[in-house]
Amino acid sequence: MSDTAVNSETAVNMDYYLVDDFLTDEERAIRLKVRAFADAEVLPIINDYWDRAAFPFELVPKIARLGIVGGTIEGHGCPGLSRLGAGMVSLEMSRADGSINTFIGVQSGLTMGTINMLGSEEQKQRWLPGLAALDLVGAFGLTEPNHGSDSVALETSARLDGAHYVLNGAKRWIGNASFADVVVIWARDESDGKVKAFVMEKNADGSFPEGYDATVITGKIGKRAILQPDITITNLRIPAENKLVDGHSFKDAVRVLNSTRGGAAWEALGHATAAYETAVTYARDRVQFGKPIASYQLVQNKLANMLAELTAMQLICFRLATLADQGKMTGAMASLAKMHTAQKGRWICQEARDMLGGNGLLLENHVARHLTDMEVVHTYEGTDSIQSLLIGRDITGISAFA
Repeated sequence: MSDTAVNSETAVNMDYYLVDDFLTDEERAIRLKVRAFADAEVLPIINDYWDRAAFPFELVPKIARLGIVGGTIEGHGCPGLSRLGAGMVSLEMSRADGSINTFIGVQSGLTMGTINMLGSEEQKQRWLPGLAALDLVGAFGLTEPNHGSDSVALETSARLDGAHYVLNGAKRWIGNASFADVVVIWARDESDGKVKAFVMEKNADGSFPEGYDATVITGKIGKRAILQPDITITNLRIPAENKLVDGHSFKDAVRVLNSTRGGAAWEALGHATAAYETAVTYARDRVQFGKPIASYQLVQNKLANMLAELTAMQLICFRLATLADQGKMTGAMASLAKMHTAQKGRWICQEARDMLGGNGLLLENHVARHLTDMEVVHTYEGTDSIQSLLIGRDITGISAFA
């Protein structure tokens, strides 16, 4: 956006509708801090990690020092950011790289958000300070191999046995779970058939408890620098006191997902921002047929339409954050934001890749990474098809789900 772009006569104006005016000084400072970190620490190294499908553990202590882990959570060592402040974190991190943004999102939104929303005060004090300081890494285990969009039908079971719950089942695409210290596992309690949340902790020696096996998924075309394993859970014993006290049914999992869906919208905006910025700069510099391609009508038409969609994404994200801070955001609002920004962010990245021609295929120009990462964003936190049905249910009062 305008006040964070390169200070030159050819800076790219990312803020046509002056949405930056809605930011407080604190929110603006957060964005500038995160952008400076992303430019100095993430961009110089991320292509190599992405290419090798490896996670940059070297960034973890540096991210901790930013003081942004925990997002909007107040107390327990968390920063207590506004929704717009948290949005700035997602926007600027994903503008640099989606994998790093996902690492932070899993940590702050899904893991810590679940504990903060559903845990007792004792449970919050037990886990949140360490997670906020990144002394502990968290993961969120909901999605299963046979239940992606149909997550309410999850099969992982939990059975109370004395002072422990015994869990059995499987999870898939669980970011951070191959090295996390704390894993929130959603399972169906055999006693009442209700879905509840259980917190698994590593052993004191740093090993995983018996019955927990995580195998990193390979062969991904996007989000290659975040490790997302398959998890096999076999007679895994979790202390009964590690069941989150206010996690009573799948409706509580939905509450968590609704609260984080806005983060996926901000991420889509970050990818789109990076792609548009690259496309404009490239069009100005790339000379074909004797003049910069930015001088051709077709290219200007593409850029104008990209900017229009980017601006619409900005307005949706900013408004959704304001509504969330006011306690007025609904699940359908979050679904609309996620659906629209995922669609348009994907399209902007595709247009940028096309504008760069063969150069758009090279990691050194970053657009290919943003494009393939947007394929992931388009899918997770609910696919566009599922989001449209959630919105459709709200519009009509009729559920199209079986």
